[in-house]
Amino acid sequence: MEYVSAVPVPQPRAEAAAAPDSAGSRRSLAAGLLLGAAGATVVLLASGQTWAEGKAPVGGGTLPLSADGQDVTGLPAALAIVGLAALVAVFAVRAAGRRVVAGLLALSGLGAALSAFLGASDSAALDEKAAQTSGDSAATITALSHTAWPYVTAAGGLLILLAGLFALRYGSRWPTMSGRYERDGTPRPRKAPRAPDPDRPEDLWKALDRGEDPTREA
Repeated sequence: MEYVSAVPVPQPRAEAAAAPDSAGSRRSLAAGLLLGAAGATVVLLASGQTWAEGKAPVGGGTLPLSADGQDVTGLPAALAIVGLAALVAVFAVRAAGRRVVAGLLALSGLGAALSAFLGASDSAALDEKAAQTSGDSAATITALSHTAWPYVTAAGGLLILLAGLFALRYGSRWPTMSGRYERDGTPRPRKAPRAPDPDRPEDLWKALDRGEDPTREA
């Protein structure tokens, strides 16, 4: 008569299920970092390019003028820096704090994109330059034209927004900073003082300074 063993056979399903999840976390982490860093870089670079061009009336002629993104609005560059800080801070916080920082990352990208898009048709910066150049406060820019750089800046802001959405969706699976850099407030044990060596005068003096009797046997 044959007997069937009751010992369960290990099933690799748990390990197989964990492996894809770990791989997915790594992919989402890499995507979030890439999107955030690339978006901030694009915003910072594109906001320093020429956004608008025109001519200011000076005397009997005109003078060509141009305005870069910082002249039009400094908001996209400022929000890109906030986004970079939030991208780094995502790995320094946990649980609800991570969702708050991820939300800040997404909002900074959205704000950078909207402010760049609104500045794409702005003429106030060039009008101000025209008034300063001509000496006439009522002077306005003529032959106004805009470049594609505001839209490139807005695209960079959208990349930061996507990074924030990735962090909101998958951030709970991402790793945090190593625990060895964190202090939990637990007092560390103090090492017991080494017994003074009678042959070393400096040890005897140190024991006397601590209020110990170096002649007393342990």
